[in-house]
Amino acid sequence: MLIVGIAGGTGSGKTTVVRRLIEMLPPGEVVILPQDSYYKDNSHITIEERQKINFDHPDAVEFTLLMSHLAEMRAGRPIEMPVYSYLTCLRSRETIPVQPAEVVVVEGILVLVDPGLRSMLDIKVFVDADADDRLGRVIQRDIVERGRSVLQVLARYNETVKPSHLQFIEPSKRYADIIIPGGAENTVGIEVLKTIIEKHL
Repeated sequence: MLIVGIAGGTGSGKTTVVRRLIEMLPPGEVVILPQDSYYKDNSHITIEERQKINFDHPDAVEFTLLMSHLAEMRAGRPIEMPVYSYLTCLRSRETIPVQPAEVVVVEGILVLVDPGLRSMLDIKVFVDADADDRLGRVIQRDIVERGRSVLQVLARYNETVKPSHLQFIEPSKRYADIIIPGGAENTVGIEVLKTIIEKHL
């Protein structure tokens, strides 16, 4: 099993890079574990407190569960992946069964931040993008998918997204084996990553 970590700032194009990668590889050979599924359950705090959670901080992610799931899959056992809702900031009671595959892609902004998780990754990728481009994508996504206003998105960007990016995410780029500048527009970078994965397959 090959475990590939794909990190990068919010709105850098990570998810699109992963989607392109899956389209280029044989069907059924790749499974995705999104870091977003492993945000901690916050049912013990009020909805007001939940609204203030900084999802760009490593403390928001249950890395121990993610790592134990990777260990299970590496041992050939299926896992029950959590389902997380950004609207309620809670984990659903339902889980998604995931079978082990030849390639497991762990995708998320903080994937290269945690030393324990980093040590489990066979290939570490950082999707790099201009800050203005990332902000534009974040505004579009959060309005459409998360029901936020432009002012709410900008306030959150300035209060948590940008400071956490500078403190945690940008510095984690130095751990990457491959950096893909320009996100999904960089077809050469994606092709290089695909070739490396194909050698394993």
